[in-house]
Amino acid sequence: MNKIKKGARYFLYTLLTVIIALNLFILLSGRIYLYSGIMKTYAIGKSGPGIYDLDVFPHSTIEQSKDPYLWKKHSRFNKFTFDKFERKYHQRLGTKAFLVFKNDTLLFEKYFGSHNQETVSNSFSAAKTVISLLIGIAIEEGKIKSVDEPVGNYLPEFNENRRNDVTIRNLLLMAAGFDWEESGSNPISHAAEAYYGDDLYGLVTRQYVVEKPGTKFNYQSGDSQLLGFILQKATGKSISEYTEEKLWKPMGAGHKAFWSLDKENGDEKAFCCLYASPRDFSLIGLLLLNQGNIRGKQIAPKWYIQEMVKTPTLATEENIKNLRYGWHIWTYKNDGNPVYYCRGFRGQYIMAIPSKQLVVVRLGMEREDNFVIPESKENDRKFHQKYDERVGHSPDLFVYLKMAEKIEKEIYQNERRTKRTKS
Repeated sequence: MNKIKKGARYFLYTLLTVIIALNLFILLSGRIYLYSGIMKTYAIGKSGPGIYDLDVFPHSTIEQSKDPYLWKKHSRFNKFTFDKFERKYHQRLGTKAFLVFKNDTLLFEKYFGSHNQETVSNSFSAAKTVISLLIGIAIEEGKIKSVDEPVGNYLPEFNENRRNDVTIRNLLLMAAGFDWEESGSNPISHAAEAYYGDDLYGLVTRQYVVEKPGTKFNYQSGDSQLLGFILQKATGKSISEYTEEKLWKPMGAGHKAFWSLDKENGDEKAFCCLYASPRDFSLIGLLLLNQGNIRGKQIAPKWYIQEMVKTPTLATEENIKNLRYGWHIWTYKNDGNPVYYCRGFRGQYIMAIPSKQLVVVRLGMEREDNFVIPESKENDRKFHQKYDERVGHSPDLFVYLKMAEKIEKEIYQNERRTKRTKS
């Protein structure tokens, strides 16, 4: 009995020491946002950000269109069944929605668990592409002069400390050269503070330039947040208001969307956290597929989308040329059949495949780590020639693309077969 009491006391003393040490660290380091992070994750049995965090944070509302887009349905809609490998793959990575469209026609739509057509979930970084589209629209409207304008034209903090050289183009390319630490798992990274903190403007305007702007691709959510503040300054509207007016309603979104804020009546988390339904996310893919045009209306400028999907020459941490990223959009070269897509932290994908006129949306809980060149192949020129275009993309992307192509092939082959039989 005494041993049990001693053990219990030892445990309590240890726990108390850990709690005191943690509090001292938080207070002395100034990372007060960690209290918010702990309460919104570990205290409620979670280990990190989730796709259903909408009510965890304050948020704004983006109203749906009064003239919603009506997707056509193929005559063989959903006449496809995943095989054993595909079912297990979706299960392992926690897929919640998988949709495939042939331009304006829905071929396949599958939901998992309680997720359905009306469920809104977190886009995570797929929202970055939405911010880029809004930048393009603002330029077309003359509210922003050019992608080559200095950031300091809109945010005065960037007229000093070497930051006056940073341009909107640098931000779009994730090549601003800031000292931002990007991490989805490190609780003391800038990305964690952006997600759980309550002062986005202060956080991103405290960044310093540590590399020459415009020279190296370095994925940093702070760049996206700065674009969001530029939009607010240039348009005089919140990101949600501008999204509703220029994208959501014109595209024909059928449901309300929501954008997480850093505090009540605060700023949108432009780097992430647009909550929408699966089919409304699909409209972003359709917009990309048709170079900014939906239902005959040019919503985003064609010239801008043509430029945004290019992959300018930049250095990368893998010491290969940039083949993966444009103006806040991912480009997978795909052996001459490019795939343009938005990507989120938990495997949120909105893909446009022009060569096949396909739009693919996958929403879920996890994604795989990015593809890298194996150490044993680093000096293998032929291997680099074949696989450099895959670097920086998640292998699950390739699997979802194969699934979508298989769905399209089977549906249209069966359609032709049926027509031959009838004739």
